[in-house]
Amino acid sequence: MVNGGSLIINADDWGRSRETTDRIIECWEQRCISSVSAMVFMKDSERAAAYACERGIDAGLHLNFTTVFSGQVYPARLREHQQEIAQRLLRHRLARVLFYPELIPSFEYVVSAQFDEFARLYGGAPRRLDGHHHMHLCSNVALGGLLEAGTIVRRNFSFEPGEKSYANRFYRGVVDHLLARRHPLTDFFFSLTPLVPAERLDRIVSLSHHFVVEVETHPINPEEYRFLAGGEMFYQFTGCEVASSFMASTNGNR
Repeated sequence: MVNGGSLIINADDWGRSRETTDRIIECWEQRCISSVSAMVFMKDSERAAAYACERGIDAGLHLNFTTVFSGQVYPARLREHQQEIAQRLLRHRLARVLFYPELIPSFEYVVSAQFDEFARLYGGAPRRLDGHHHMHLCSNVALGGLLEAGTIVRRNFSFEPGEKSYANRFYRGVVDHLLARRHPLTDFFFSLTPLVPAERLDRIVSLSHHFVVEVETHPINPEEYRFLAGGEMFYQFTGCEVASSFMASTNGNR
């Protein structure tokens, strides 16, 4: 953990496909990103893990409940449990807020299987967790005690008053507060896009001078890839050095 400011650029979906991994590798080699969030049981999970371990890339676990596992080898019943969960979580936009008692065994199994696979691929348990489509924040996971205490967990997106409704911001604040009781968090969390207006990125950079800020990116997105690998970010982030690895804050929950 760090006391002070830092800008973390984290690339999601590491290992999802060969193209996704290769795009992230290009950005990492140019020191455009700090860390990655790794998917397991996917087409490129094995190669991505080997590369990360060899090169010392900071990798956390990107829990996946909603996108079909595309790897060739995984427990036969894992797909069935994941499909049951996905059918509920993708039903409507508020589905993740609800708690499903009948799916407790499925959530426990799918989380445990991904933890075990990450440990096999990366040589140890993940010290950092987040989720594909941010589903690690669904009630069955975030509030169900399925994330090991002490691990760094990705918080909700940070919004200013007026960007979202009061009810939306209040709910996110409650979830973040509960997470902070068991897990280290960053001070703020944003997506890299939208890239305009430029004032939005200027604000993120300004916050990173005093707080720990995570910025999520998906280099498979052409716009984000051009911004990162094309060098535009170095002009936009002038005077701000991208962190070399992931860290949490000692400032407490915000």
